[in-house]
Amino acid sequence: MSRTYYIYILTNKRNTVLYTGVTNDLTRRVGEHKSHLIKGFTRRYNISKLVYYETYTDVQDAIAREKQIKSGNRKRKIALIESINSDWKDLTEELM
Repeated sequence: MSRTYYIYILTNKRNTVLYTGVTNDLTRRVGEHKSHLIKGFTRRYNISKLVYYETYTDVQDAIAREKQIKSGNRKRKIALIESINSDWKDLTEELM
């Protein structure tokens, strides 16, 4: 049985803060962020809008990609987001 892994980028209402993560259940994980169940960065900065994600079948590929995105500067992350989501809309509804 193959699993799906996700790299995702979340932001706040004003798109001023970016958070990159990896998970095997994007719907659940985004829900946790939106409910502020996770202490730390995303709760502190009110990060709850999903603006980008990619899917992988290999967890090592997903983790490597997450590290690659995290190591990039803000300008590169914005270009990545805008390559698929130029309006910065919340993509959560796409998952349902």
